[in-house]
Amino acid sequence: MGADAGFDMVPRLSQRAEDLVKWEEFLKVVKEYYVGDEQVEVGARTIHSKITSGSAADTGVEKYIEEVTAMAKALFDDRIRRWNELLNVYGFYRWDFVNASIKSYDMDIPTPELIPNHTASNQGTDCTVDLYEVMTIPGRGKGLIAKVDILKGTRIICEKPLFTLGDSTAASMNRLVAEKLKLLSKDKQREFLSLHNNFPGKYAFAGIFKTNAIPCGHGSSMGGVYTTACLINHSCIPNANNCWNEAAQHETIHATRDILVGEEILISYAANELSQARQRRLRESFGFQCSCELCSQPAHVIQASDKRRADIERLDAAIGNPFVMATSPQRSLAACHELLQVLDREYGGVVIALLARLYYDAFQISIAHGDQARAIVFAERSYRSRVECEGEDSPDAQQMKGFMLNPTRHLSFNGCLTRWRSSKTAKPKSLDADSFDKWLWRLSG
Repeated sequence: MGADAGFDMVPRLSQRAEDLVKWEEFLKVVKEYYVGDEQVEVGARTIHSKITSGSAADTGVEKYIEEVTAMAKALFDDRIRRWNELLNVYGFYRWDFVNASIKSYDMDIPTPELIPNHTASNQGTDCTVDLYEVMTIPGRGKGLIAKVDILKGTRIICEKPLFTLGDSTAASMNRLVAEKLKLLSKDKQREFLSLHNNFPGKYAFAGIFKTNAIPCGHGSSMGGVYTTACLINHSCIPNANNCWNEAAQHETIHATRDILVGEEILISYAANELSQARQRRLRESFGFQCSCELCSQPAHVIQASDKRRADIERLDAAIGNPFVMATSPQRSLAACHELLQVLDREYGGVVIALLARLYYDAFQISIAHGDQARAIVFAERSYRSRVECEGEDSPDAQQMKGFMLNPTRHLSFNGCLTRWRSSKTAKPKSLDADSFDKWLWRLSG
């Protein structure tokens, strides 16, 4: 950091071994490069310039910034984000956040696993806010930044809505929101009114609700507004999943991959749509042009992503064909396996709701044809995916747990289709992972 230019590391350096090794290597490279340079002082964990006045260009600091940035980028690649306040390009982190971080450089920092109250159980209904901090992010408004490393599957937020409301005309919605607001405390009313409004004008209450409401379940016409969950920004490659729990009447946010300290927590507003459709939806509904890690890529990268997402849509439709499932289960199962591979290429191993649904489809194909052994494995994988992105208390997760214990409870198991009949105990033992997958997906060779 400096007076007018520098770079941020996003996400921040963590206490993980791979980060610490790279940081030590970075310091070593800097020390060797600037050996004998009296203007540079390299400490145990820090690098300082001794130049204290004048502009970056006049004093030569600009040259140092360019050189150190290049060294950092060689090791940390796209985690390095340049900024220059003279060009109105601002840093990712707020200055008070940066200054607090600088003070910690010479302290003994425990690993996240040893910091109390910084993890959350999937079982709980209330989660500590120590996992994240609400920050103003340049060009994005408010957002949630991880204060510690958050492991995949961690419940980040569990929140009751301020209120829920169905879809209606702007005038009707404005009146209904006003009635709901009267029932809230003054503090809650202020929290609602502080939310972003992408539809300013005559029906301001309705505009705030339409901008921020999160659907109460996939495809639901009911939506809810939240003090915290509504502050989470969008990414087309999200690191978190939002889920409405109908039984408990609350919204949960779970980490769908490991989120490093300093990284922004992000969900998807636009599902699995292709790039042009996503951008149109985001502009019309939320008033912004997406520039996430996917949308900021070169055109050929976005085109490849669109191809994968079209394949996801095509395969999902093929799997859902009941005639093919009944008459050609091998084709349906092969489509599930292909979809699994496409999802992995598009989302890089992130646990998303589509993955849980894919395993549920494979479960249904197997149990419909009497294959209890494979059905149990697929039910378990669907259950674990649900737990990671929705929590143990998710009704869907609990349903899959029941099918995992007794797959014959599913309505598809009617005894008529017995092409693949197997017992619950027919799962092979002592196979390596590759051989087991070949058995599970009925792959030849």
